[in-house]
Amino acid sequence: MPLLKVFYEDWQMECCGTPFGVGDEVNWKLVAYGARTLRESAGYGAEAWVENHGGPDLPTTGRVQALSLVHEEFRFAAPEAPEDPGKGAGGLVLRSTGRGLEAVPGTLTTVPADRCPKWFGETDLGTTAGRRRVRRTCGALITLDTPDTTRVLRP
Repeated sequence: MPLLKVFYEDWQMECCGTPFGVGDEVNWKLVAYGARTLRESAGYGAEAWVENHGGPDLPTTGRVQALSLVHEEFRFAAPEAPEDPGKGAGGLVLRSTGRGLEAVPGTLTTVPADRCPKWFGETDLGTTAGRRRVRRTCGALITLDTPDTTRVLRP
């Protein structure tokens, strides 16, 4: 049977996914990288990604042969210290929640795992030169043994 490299993004799993492990049979809607839309990440070497919010009408069934969690460091501007809300108008100080994450070159690692978690985390690495750094688990890279890859959308 053909082997297919698949990336399962963290937010797709956290939103609508069901955790799985090596040896499990899965039934996923898969979309090839380069098909229909461009993804932010390059798929970390995967040929397709799991799409829980659309994708092909017929899912692809396969057995998970291998699984690695993908970790990467990101940097972003450290937020300015908020003004003292007691000064001036004495009102609420609102700040943007967007961080504008930028991948740090050379920090990508994959760690073999037996199971994919439901929830992914990040570790705060502190601030250097006004830039914060975090190490995030971005998702899972899966080797899927599948008899039929024709249901994966091709570019």
